[in-house]
Parts: sequence; structure tokens; C-alpha cells
Amino acid sequence: MMKKRIGLLYGGKSAEHEVSLSTAHAVIGALDFDKYEVYPIFITLDGEWRRGERLEGPVNTIEQLQFGDHTATLENNITDFLIDKKQESTHLLSNQQQNSSESLTKQSVHFDVIFPLLHGTNGEDGTVQGLLEVLNLPYVGNGVLASSAGMDKVIMKQLFEIAGLPQVPYTHFIRSEWVKEQEAVLARCEQTLQWPMFVKPANLGSSVGISKATNRDELVKAIKVALQYDRKIVIEQGIEAREIELAVLGNDFPKVSVAGEIKAVTDFYDYDSKYKDGSTTLIIPAELSQDTIASLEDFAKRAFKAIDGSGLVRADFFVTADDKIYINEVNTMPGFTPFSMYPLLWQETGVSYSALIDCLVELAIERYEEKQQLHYKRD
Repeated sequence: MMKKRIGLLYGGKSAEHEVSLSTAHAVIGALDFDKYEVYPIFITLDGEWRRGERLEGPVNTIEQLQFGDHTATLENNITDFLIDKKQESTHLLSNQQQNSSESLTKQSVHFDVIFPLLHGTNGEDGTVQGLLEVLNLPYVGNGVLASSAGMDKVIMKQLFEIAGLPQVPYTHFIRSEWVKEQEAVLARCEQTLQWPMFVKPANLGSSVGISKATNRDELVKAIKVALQYDRKIVIEQGIEAREIELAVLGNDFPKVSVAGEIKAVTDFYDYDSKYKDGSTTLIIPAELSQDTIASLEDFAKRAFKAIDGSGLVRADFFVTADDKIYINEVNTMPGFTPFSMYPLLWQETGVSYSALIDCLVELAIERYEEKQQLHYKRD
């Protein structure tokens, strides 16, 4: 069987650059090199694209994934960087492409699939997904709409509201409102929400820039922190509840994993708790009633469909002491190391880390082949 050629896209001009490097390191370690030809594509913090040589096996350190100037670097043409027009037609052609009347040389692509391992801005927000759509390349994970909606917490919450999913009270505003009408913004928060409040940049992940506020002074400080990362801010009502997460996998007919619970030592599951100090306990499976589990599974699928998800999503919920459920958010490119919640949930469900990667690649190709059936020319 011919190996599938995969381009791993990681790094990125994002506050979550380091998280992406860890994800790439873990995925490379789990890939079956008897099934795949693996090419690393590194995006620096400055936004420079660099493609490394084909990997022959796992790499020992994360530092090896950060290439120097001796590697292939994107100069002007992203098409030449991702699509090799000189490849022979035996490489990576679908049956439909082989039967096309167009030139085989023109249709030859360098990769069977691109695997974006980018977290946060400029990677998880629909920007890279849009680029790959324009280049007509198969890629793992969510499309443009789901990625952008899943990144923007305001849009996400509005879609959840339309889908009838329960949420905690919230409000939102943009930087210009804060600059011109600070007092009015603070008054709106205090009138519509109760303390404590959680202040978040609307377009960021991994809990970067999130703060808890228990009074007005802390609220002002938290807003200033969040505005360093985004022009749009979300402020949510804090509640006493357990943090429960489920993993969703699939395209049109998604499956849901067992539920897991996060118990953080800090006030909330922040960046350091997730990636640095190891102070958070993950309980898988979570101890919940069967009725609560059934509701969570239903809500997770509805959230996935509300954003038009594909591939993978982690759905995060709050569950109160009296078993009331509130959806918090979905993450369209969740942490993906073997020790991250998403792969751990599937492992407990019976899907290993390497099998999960294989499944995501197949789902990407399935979605791509379906899109190739669309007509763009009137008969």
C-alpha cells in the first residue's frame, strides 16, 4: 500500500506557539512511519514558514522541530511551498483526479493531507483553513466556519443560543466601547452579572489572558489584561460547578467519548495548570448519573453541529451540584499530546492515541472527497 504523505503544520504566530510545538512533537512520536511519509512545516513566531526534510522517525526533542535558515523557506508563493507541480502523477492522486481531463502534472499535489497542529490565533481561527481551502488541499480538523466560530467566544455563544443550549449569563464588548464608555461597560457588567466574573479575550484559547474578578477594581485590571490579547472581550457569570469535558469525533455522524472531569487547584483551569505545573487532576471517566451523561452527550453533539464541526471538537461543560448543565465552550483544536484531555478521553473510550490520529486523517480525506463532488460550473 502506498504511504500517505502528510504535512504537519505547527508553531505559528500565536500566544499558543509553545503548545503547538508540544503537540507536534507528540503526534510525530505516535505516527506510524510505515503508513505515512511525514514532512514538518514550521511557522515561526514571526510568521515565517519553513519546511523541513522528510522525517524518518520520531524526533528526540522539541528543539529539533524549530528549523534554521538552511531549510526550505516560503518566499513569495504559498502554492509552490505546499503544492509541488513537478511531482509525478503516481503521487497522491485520487481516482477522481486521475480521471480528470486536466493535466496530471498540474493536478499533482505534494501532500495527501495537511495536519494543522496550530492552536489559537492564525491557526485555529479559520485563517489557515481558508488558505488550505483555496489551495484545494485536504486537511485534518474543522473547516473555516467551525474554526472561526469556535475561536470567537461571542459568535460561539450566539450559535449555542440558537441551538437551544443552556449557558451561564454573559456580556461582551469591543475595545473602542471600553475606551469611550468605560463606566457604562462596568455598569452593564454589574447590572447583568454577579460576582465573581470571568474575563476572557474572545479570540484565544488555552486560558491565555483569562482572569477572575471579585470586585470592580479586579474587573478593571482583568479587562486590561484581556485587551492585550484581543479587541473583543467576553465577561461571564461565575458559578459553583464541576468542569466536565467530552471529546467529539467524526464528520456528519459524530461520536462522543466518555466524560472527564477537571479538578484544578487554582481558581480555574488556567494556562499554567494545563501545561506547566501539573497541579490539575483529570478524572476519567467522571462520576455522573446516567441521565446527566446522556444529556451531556446530546449537548456535545448539538454543539458540534451548531458550529458545523468536522473532525474533532472538545466540548466543555459546567455541571452544578443539582445536575444542571451549562455549556462553556467548544475547542476546535484541543490540546493533543498523549496527556491532554481529548486523547485521554478517547483512550478511556477504547481508541488509542495512534488510532485516533489515523481516524482524523481518514475523516479529513473523507470530507475532502465529498467536497470534490460539488459543481462550480453551470451545466
